[in-house]
Amino acid sequence: MRAAWYERNGPARDVLVVGEMPTPSPGPGEVLVRLATSGVNPSDWKTRSGTRPMAAPRVIPHSDGAGVIEAVGEGVDRARIGERIWIWNGQWKRAFGTAAEYIALPAAQAVRLPHDTGFEAGACLGIPALTAWRAVQTDGGVAGQTVLVAGGAGAVGHYAIQMAKLLGAARVIATVSSAAKAAHACAAGADEVIDYRTENVVERVRDLTRGCGVDRVVEVDLAANAALLPQVVARDGLCACYGSGKADVTLSFGPMILSGAAIRFFIVYELSEQARAQGVAQVNAWLEAGKLRHAIGKVLPLADIVAAHEAVEAGAVMGNVVLAC
Repeated sequence: MRAAWYERNGPARDVLVVGEMPTPSPGPGEVLVRLATSGVNPSDWKTRSGTRPMAAPRVIPHSDGAGVIEAVGEGVDRARIGERIWIWNGQWKRAFGTAAEYIALPAAQAVRLPHDTGFEAGACLGIPALTAWRAVQTDGGVAGQTVLVAGGAGAVGHYAIQMAKLLGAARVIATVSSAAKAAHACAAGADEVIDYRTENVVERVRDLTRGCGVDRVVEVDLAANAALLPQVVARDGLCACYGSGKADVTLSFGPMILSGAAIRFFIVYELSEQARAQGVAQVNAWLEAGKLRHAIGKVLPLADIVAAHEAVEAGAVMGNVVLAC
């Protein structure tokens, strides 16, 4: 099979290789998927660059993807052969991910893809969509709340805006960094947007909420925004944090304890079995009902994986970057 891989950490241009590898066979409890697409996420370039140790001497990157089941291993219903699917955790704690023509993985990690959802969108669900779902659903959900989505034009933020509205949020505010990104967030359903490069976020949030603050913050970069948190969150509010631009985060104890705010840390790779099942079911239900919009920023062939990684690392694309396998 054709695949992309790396055998050491480093810059994309220095370590990523595209070539031929043996096609895997499904083991007991596994399915063999002929991949149509592979999603490229920030965690993929970070892992490749060395933020996590090598999972194996050779790593095929990417955890998200979509395709068709071609074969099944012992114990898996043969009726699944031919099923269109999307994948979660393709390369999490495993050597071989979705940047290839085929992947063999546990059957539970291949989720039925509704027929009206394309393979490009299917490659955006495992990390961006499930992260957004967890951020707006955890700790009681957002029904009736005012929600601030940091990075509302990002892959997760775009879904989080939509899902917050679908789950009954009274108001969704998004932070962005340009007029184009503001339009993108508004198209997803944001009620207001704040350009953090030209506007004072704290003042704008206070104006929009009549001084009360927001009930929930969906946070993409806690290290960058920690100082803002106690100034924008309502008393006893929640910050659902799924990312940070730096490993260390500094929080001011006094303002934080006076706000009564809570921070829910989570990483989508490590959702509990129950939470994962709930998220998968909800995302698929929304897909079946045609209620989710997908932002595919760029589609490149597998051979151009270096350009794909560099584009995601540079933040040069608004929307998800997808490889056609």
